[in-house]
Amino acid sequence: MSVGTRPDPTGPLRTCVACRDVRPKRELVRLVRGADRRVVVDPTGAAPGRGAYLCRRASCVDGGLTRRQLGHAFRGSWEAGADLAEEVRALWQQR
Repeated sequence: MSVGTRPDPTGPLRTCVACRDVRPKRELVRLVRGADRRVVVDPTGAAPGRGAYLCRRASCVDGGLTRRQLGHAFRGSWEAGADLAEEVRALWQQR
């Protein structure tokens, strides 16, 4: 850290792939695409693979999973189980 700067109290910032809002990482849920192209919820935020973030708005979860934003974020094709949206919602219920 350079002289005269303070650490950011919000932590690292990430962008929701659906609404493009920039938020602290801890306010978003991370989805990760593994080598097998399957997308899973990453509750720890540290799983290996290409990651993308969604905020907790229902429109972002539904829209982010059905439109092409995740394909762009994952830089290619991906597969998700039918219950991926439910996993994302369940993670928000736990927080």
